[in-house]
Amino acid sequence: MSGRVYRLHSTLELPLEDLQDYFADDPPLPEGVEDVDITRRNNTLILKAVSNDESIGKYTPTAQLKASVSETRVYEEEPPRTGGGWMQEEEEEIPSELVEFACFKGDRETVLQNTALQYPMFLVLREIALQSEKGTLTAITEIDGELVAHRIVEGEERPASVEVVETPNRNGEKGGVEWRDNKFIS
Repeated sequence: MSGRVYRLHSTLELPLEDLQDYFADDPPLPEGVEDVDITRRNNTLILKAVSNDESIGKYTPTAQLKASVSETRVYEEEPPRTGGGWMQEEEEEIPSELVEFACFKGDRETVLQNTALQYPMFLVLREIALQSEKGTLTAITEIDGELVAHRIVEGEERPASVEVVETPNRNGEKGGVEWRDNKFIS
């Protein structure tokens, strides 16, 4: 199966611990990907494809997913909303903890980098999106000559379609792609 990623936009966020647990369980990886090498540099997380194809040289940059890591305070219950500026007697502290999140946010060039094994790494991102409880992944891919629209919202796959129409773009030329009514319009 051959594939290509044309458009991609992601706002996915999931706890870093959940992402690490997902890969610790040795999930099935797409054809061509032997392993995913996870590296953290400060607040950047890089998931790089390790090829099982010996024709891809060791100096060829394989596709990688890039996420930022941020800390968010997560409360066990919703914090109460106070109406006044004066403190009531003694307020009870709500239990909370700081949780690190992996944030796959941006377009194709930001989230999914390099071309060798790009489509298989998109499939890895798609599986991550299905694990995520926050954010959206939308994409247009080509699989064996057919355009396919993908839309995953908060871990749930949603209907999406690709409609190709000829409309002039801003310069009066034919072409261009936009997202409208849960569809990419080309």
